[in-house]
Amino acid sequence: MRRTPEAAICCRVSMIPTLSLLAAALALTVFCGWRGARPWDPRGGVRMAPWRFIMLLSAASVVILAIHVGTLLGVQQRPY
Repeated sequence: MRRTPEAAICCRVSMIPTLSLLAAALALTVFCGWRGARPWDPRGGVRMAPWRFIMLLSAASVVILAIHVGTLLGVQQRPY
């Protein structure tokens, strides 16, 4: 069931929260990429956080948020 444009207005997210989420996701991607690329220290124990997997998840959210920013700026989406 598709929504009408009038009903979808209440569900829109404005530009400021989208850009702040995009900046946070981008920072998390860079941080997790840095942590995942560091060499393993056997004296430090086992890695408890899967840094590369977290980096992939946050990079996927960066792509989704970038598409959302483009939509907010008026870029037309391709029809499916």
